Amino acid sequence: MNRKLSIVFALLFCVSAFNVQAQKLQPVDYVNTLMGTDSEFKLSNGNTYPAIALPWGVNFWTPQTAKMGDGWVYGYDANKIQGFKQTHQPSPWINDYGQFSLFPMTGELKIKGEDRQSWFSHKAETAKPHYYKVYLADYDVTTEITLTERAAMFRFTFPENEKSYILVDAFDRGSYIKIIPSENKIIGYTTRNSGGVPANFKNYFVVVFDKPFSTSDVWSTDKLVAGKSELQDNHVGAAIQFKTKKGEQIHARVASSFISYEQAELNLKELGSDSFDQVKAKGAAVWNKELSRISDQNFLFEFVPGTAFPAQVLRVRQRWQSGSLQSVQWRGSSGLHVHRQWFLGHFPCCISIL
Repeated sequence: MNRKLSIVFALLFCVSAFNVQAQKLQPVDYVNTLMGTDSEFKLSNGNTYPAIALPWGVNFWTPQTAKMGDGWVYGYDANKIQGFKQTHQPSPWINDYGQFSLFPMTGELKIKGEDRQSWFSHKAETAKPHYYKVYLADYDVTTEITLTERAAMFRFTFPENEKSYILVDAFDRGSYIKIIPSENKIIGYTTRNSGGVPANFKNYFVVVFDKPFSTSDVWSTDKLVAGKSELQDNHVGAAIQFKTKKGEQIHARVASSFISYEQAELNLKELGSDSFDQVKAKGAAVWNKELSRISDQNFLFEFVPGTAFPAQVLRVRQRWQSGSLQSVQWRGSSGLHVHRQWFLGHFPCCISIL
């Protein structure tokens, strides 16, 4: 009799503990954006990437394990990351447009993607729709990303090192970079695309850091260009050096626009004066509101965190990309015009369903 009572009490305790845990979880906690990233080109399975984005956001971000230009930008079976890329890619078959990336490192400066890439493990990776975190083992650096609809914030946690770097890569096929040390700022544009864009297509970006640069250099292809703070070429970027203490955090605030640098600066204001954690919390709240629309009481608790259903509901919400503007300007093939409507976003032809 005592044994039976012990079993009953043990079961009741387990159920109670599960209910307590379930009550602590929010809808966004059930989403694992790594779902669907174990892709195989020959079988056309997976075909997704772990997008960091808000519902109908203009700009998405993703870790980049593949070489520049590869539509399968992130593979679950990969073990090295070479960048954290702004992306607008609807499908690997359609590929991307308007992309550029940031990447931290320490020690010897390495520019080429295959040279700078770092080992990582899924055990040290967190992938949520509003937040991403990973430890880069080669450099002892932790990278975190969170965002609004049009802007993003990075938080890099460095070790003690005289040579800590953040690399800005504007990609190939025509790009531009300019370093403004007095403002801890980098501006530039990328023209890389996969077709279907106007002849004057550019994605203008602004990156602002919260720490002065120790040194700064521009680079072309895979070599530093001495004596210049501004460069236009096929493939350019910037290498920003800092002296860091153990555990020191450096933040980068990033925004872009298909219109102009001025528009990118306006988009950057979405971050306001919020801290990284405040932006992260607001992003989680937005996703919780959207994901809660498909649930009645305790409906989501029928699903194990990280399973397919919440992840695919999230991707449907992500795939509608909202307008890129907050003002009334737009740029056509003949120059800058005034328009009274928002830019309409696009709806990609492919939505990945597991």
